[in-house]
Amino acid sequence: MRFDTLDAWLTWQEELNPAKIELGIERMQLVLQRMGLLTPNFTVITIAGTNGKGSSSAMLQSIYCAAGYRVGAYTSPHLQRYNERVTLNGVMADDATLCDAFEQIEQVRSADVEVPLTYFEFGTLAAIVIFQQASVDIAILEVGLGGRLDAVNALEPDIALVTMVDVDHQSWLGDDRETIAREKAGIYRTGVPAICAEPAPARSLVEHAIDINAQYYGLNDQFSYALNEGADDGAWCWRSDNQSYAALPSLGLTGAFQLQNAAGVMMVVELLQSRFPVELSAIEAGLSQVQVAGRMQRVVIDEFTGVECLLDVAHNRSSAQVLSDTLAVQPCAGITRGVFAMLADKDIEAVVAAMSPVVDCWYVASLDASVCHRGAAASMIISSLLIADSASPVQSFADVAAATAAALQNSTAGDRLVIFGSFYTVAEAKTFFQDVGCCEAN
Repeated sequence: MRFDTLDAWLTWQEELNPAKIELGIERMQLVLQRMGLLTPNFTVITIAGTNGKGSSSAMLQSIYCAAGYRVGAYTSPHLQRYNERVTLNGVMADDATLCDAFEQIEQVRSADVEVPLTYFEFGTLAAIVIFQQASVDIAILEVGLGGRLDAVNALEPDIALVTMVDVDHQSWLGDDRETIAREKAGIYRTGVPAICAEPAPARSLVEHAIDINAQYYGLNDQFSYALNEGADDGAWCWRSDNQSYAALPSLGLTGAFQLQNAAGVMMVVELLQSRFPVELSAIEAGLSQVQVAGRMQRVVIDEFTGVECLLDVAHNRSSAQVLSDTLAVQPCAGITRGVFAMLADKDIEAVVAAMSPVVDCWYVASLDASVCHRGAAASMIISSLLIADSASPVQSFADVAAATAAALQNSTAGDRLVIFGSFYTVAEAKTFFQDVGCCEAN
C-alpha cells in the first residue's frame, strides 16, 4: 500500500480500523517486534496525566535541546497540522518523512497475519520509526488516553512521569479519580523511576508504584518547589533529596500552575543526569524559552490595540479551574469576553462553573462538523451554560470564527478575550487569526 500524500495516508488510516479508539498494546507490540523496534536505540521518557502532559513534554524537549542532545517528541492531539505530533529538536516532521514511516509500517503490518491498527497506533509507530532513523538520544512520548493500555505504553520507558490526574474520558478510564489514576499509573515499571508531579496524588497511583517496586518520587515528598519569597521576577526554587536549585528563572509558559509541571520535569532531568548531564545554564534556557501553542497563548491584534487576547485548550473541570484561577489573579481593566466551544462528550457544566466567575459575557459557538463530529451544538452548550451561569449575557454563533469576530468588534481597550473549551476551538481560532493577519505570541 502506498499513498502519495499525507492526507491520503491519514484518511486511509481512519478507515482501516472501524474502532476510533481501541485500547490495548498487543497490536503495537506485534508490529514493533516485526520491525525490530521493541527495544529502540534511544532513551524513552513516557508522560501520562489528565492535564499538563503537553507542557511537561515541551519543557523537557526545550531543556534537552538547550543541552545539545538530539530530542524527539510525540504529542497529541495536534492543533492545525498532523505534523505537529512528531518533532525533532522542536521542528515538525515533514510530510515526506511521515509518509515514508507510514509505508514502512504498512509493509510490516500487512505481512503474514494482518494487524488492524488504529489511527493513533499508526501515528505512534511512525514517531518511533522516525526517532530511530534520526538517531535521537531521547524520545519524549506523551500518552494519548489513560496509560496502561495506551499505544505509547507498548515501549518500555526508562523513566515515567504522571502529571495532574482528574476525571476525564470516563467511558474509557472509569468514573472516579482513583480508577483513572490507576490506569495512568500503568506506565510505571518495576525498578524504573516513577514520578508523580501532583501534590496530593490518588492513593491507587502510589499504591501501584509501591506494589510493583517502581522507584517512586512524589511531589512534596522526594522533591518540592516554591516561589522565591519577595522575588518579583518569577524566580523559584526546587529541591530533591540529592540536589537543589535556589533561583530558577520564570517559565516561558504563563500561569503559576506551570511550576507544578516544571517540578516534575526537574525530577526527570535530575534522575537522568548520570546518563544525560545537563548544566544549570541549559536548564535555565530551556525553562525560560519554552513555548506551547494553545496554553495561555497570547495573540497580538493591531486593529484592537489594548485588547488582551488569550487562547487556551482548557476542556475539562481541572484545566478550566486552572485557567480561571490564573485569570482571577491577573484581572483586566475592562470586560472579559469568553469565546467558548466544546465537545459534546465533555462535562460542559463543570467547565462553565469553573469559568463563570471570570467571564462577563459569553460568545458560544458550534464546532466545525466537517472537522469534529463530536462537537456540541451551540444550543446544547447554552442549555448547560444557563444552568451554571444564568446572569451573564450569552450570544450564539455558527462557528468559532464568527464568535471571535463578534467578540473583538464589541471589545475596547482594557477588555480581555479568552478563547477556550477544546483543542478544536483553539485550532479554529488560530486559523481565524492567521486569516486576518494577527501576530501570535506567548
